[in-house]
Amino acid sequence: MNSEAITAIISKNPALKASKHKLEAMKPGAYVVHRSWGFGQIKDHEESGHKLLINFKGKKAHPMDPVFCATSMEVLPDNHILVRKEKEPAKIKQLIEDEPVQLVVEALAGYANKACSAIELEFTLAQVVGEEKFKRWYSSVKKQLIKDPRISVPAKKTELFVLRAEPVSTEDEILEAFGATRSARRRITLAEDLLAASIKDEAKAGLHTVLTGLTEAVRDSNQLEASERLYGAFVRDELAKILGHAAALNPPQSELIKEVRGLTAIAEKIPVHFQSRFLDLVKETHPLEWRDIVFALLKTSQGKFTTECINFLLENGQSDELAATLDRWKTEQNLRAPVLLWIIKNRHSKKFAKLLNNLVNPRLLSSIFFAIDYEALQSAGTRRIPLGEVLSEDTDLISDLLSSADTETARDLANTLLLNQGFEELTKKSLLARFIKLFPSLQTLVAGESLTKDDQLLVSRGSYERRRVEYEEIVSKRIPDNSKAIATAREHGDLKENSEFKMAKQDQAVLMGHKAQLERDLARARITDFLEATTDQVSVGTIVDLRDVSNGKAVRYSVLGAWDSDPDNHVIAYKTPLGQALMGKKLGEHVKLKIAGTQHEYQLAGIVRYADAKKG
Repeated sequence: MNSEAITAIISKNPALKASKHKLEAMKPGAYVVHRSWGFGQIKDHEESGHKLLINFKGKKAHPMDPVFCATSMEVLPDNHILVRKEKEPAKIKQLIEDEPVQLVVEALAGYANKACSAIELEFTLAQVVGEEKFKRWYSSVKKQLIKDPRISVPAKKTELFVLRAEPVSTEDEILEAFGATRSARRRITLAEDLLAASIKDEAKAGLHTVLTGLTEAVRDSNQLEASERLYGAFVRDELAKILGHAAALNPPQSELIKEVRGLTAIAEKIPVHFQSRFLDLVKETHPLEWRDIVFALLKTSQGKFTTECINFLLENGQSDELAATLDRWKTEQNLRAPVLLWIIKNRHSKKFAKLLNNLVNPRLLSSIFFAIDYEALQSAGTRRIPLGEVLSEDTDLISDLLSSADTETARDLANTLLLNQGFEELTKKSLLARFIKLFPSLQTLVAGESLTKDDQLLVSRGSYERRRVEYEEIVSKRIPDNSKAIATAREHGDLKENSEFKMAKQDQAVLMGHKAQLERDLARARITDFLEATTDQVSVGTIVDLRDVSNGKAVRYSVLGAWDSDPDNHVIAYKTPLGQALMGKKLGEHVKLKIAGTQHEYQLAGIVRYADAKKG
């Protein structure tokens, strides 16, 4: 814009006097960045209407009021990296592909004071590199930036990237940052960065200060969790080795894991690269009970720690015990998803053939379905279930697991699949097709011989969880305890006259019958939150108001899931005779009910959704 136009704008808007230099820079040909529309170029200035005509990337030429632009748009200098991308596209492309760190250096050089926030730098680089490949490109580049002595990399996105006037070594930068922070967590991270750097002899003098500060942080900070304190002690001791520090430092790592009860929580949060050392430390600290501890850790392990636990047990001569334990967990339905994923992934491995040969069978598929259903119940949302994804994506898995199955076993498992809440319907059909390929007679399941809606049980989430806990109690505790009782009684001799043995066997029959019934019930269950209920008629998830025709007395019942009966609180299960008598009835209709042995005739006076009443 010319000086006359700028003067006219400022005279009407005195507050823009401070932005005069920006208005002067708004000339045709200048490149700009707008908060909402991104990168563009000023093409013209309409003097008559005092409008700037601006071309933004991917948009038509846009007329804009300079007054608005002064507060929402930045005019870029010629050396700004976005401007250079327009003027020197080949050069910038070469930097992106071959010299990404140099690209960042030159991007910072285009800012005032050669510094900008991490947020602003990432925004700019994303436009230079391209949104579609920026994330992967930048994740690699950032690791290189941390090691580059020319650039100060911030710990937080709100802080500044700075292009230094003089390069600074990685070690000096870390030492400077260590001295500037009092955060125990930050000090542990910085000390870890020092260990990762190739420390030069001249930098070692400053390490004594780091060791002292880190020792104090591990010992005294009340901000650290148990896992952070343990890992901090590990980093501290590694640093002490480099310095030749012979004296033991407090607290020692062994002291921090002496309480067995807290080890699972610690294992869940330690860094991946520390997991192997953690297991070694457990064995050193608990020489008599380390095996039981590691098995307990394996049972609840996640991700790479599952592999670490298994390898650790194998390396320490526990292969037979591990095979027996995994088989027992399978029988007891106690195999968790991470361990199941490990078994699936390694089922064809020669290294683990002896360990896994007896595990890969139909019973394992049952455990997989149980784990997927359990995880779906726990997540109660749309969170992905990795075990379910693997079962769907590994096209050979079902055939491997069913290789020794008979038709009836396959049918039972297929029905379990159809009722599983961890799969979408299309996925179920896809998996069922794999069953049918192996057992053509299962085609009848598609034709409708699987469980119908009448066969299913609508249950509340709470009642399902109580049944599942009861099932786990029977499988993981009561049946194993009963097996021990039978074995103990058998040792007493003469089984014909052995009353303890007979009672234990009777208990076994009851337990196995109860277990089988719970399995059937859980397989038939479909969890509902009662949101599908309407007030058009009595259905599962409605509250009904009844009026006794003979005396006008009112009574209210909640008609809920198959396992929700609580007569004392007027909650009835829809499968009970009382519930079935009410199901489908509409307002004004009469119904005859037998309550407490007496026949009553009621008129249906009101229907309310249980979910709405509970919310209110």
